[in-house]
Amino acid sequence: MSKEIDLGRRKALSTGGIGLLALFGGASLLRPGAALAEWNKPAFTSKAVDEALSSLGAANPEENSTLIRLTVPEIAENGSVVPVGISSSLPNVEQIAIMVDKNPNVLAAVFNIPAGTAAEVTTRVKMGKTAHVVALVKADGKYYRTSKEVKVTAGGCGG
Repeated sequence: MSKEIDLGRRKALSTGGIGLLALFGGASLLRPGAALAEWNKPAFTSKAVDEALSSLGAANPEENSTLIRLTVPEIAENGSVVPVGISSSLPNVEQIAIMVDKNPNVLAAVFNIPAGTAAEVTTRVKMGKTAHVVALVKADGKYYRTSKEVKVTAGGCGG
């Protein structure tokens, strides 16, 4: 008897899920392309920081380490998982980007920050060797940056 209940429950849940999928799809609430992030191919394939900055529209960012907090380890024992945290006290932050100057492709990540959201991101990046991690923050249409060197002792991007 309990097997019938379990099978009936599973059937009801799966049928209900298909029904919801059809309902949302019919109402155009599910759009496969809507989940894709905006892709800036020239920026993400850049081989140098200046090239990536230019592709992001940030040719001359202001050096500002007081309003941007970049948290990275001084020494990364494993270059394949280096923790990076960026927060900013700048008003109206729109975007935060992370670059690693000696990686094959320097731009590691770009985060669009919705209005009214705390300007704070944390992630992990892969680093092939000792390099500078650059935090780029766009606030009120203007770009700011700061950077710190991370010494990598074990390989990441190709080592």
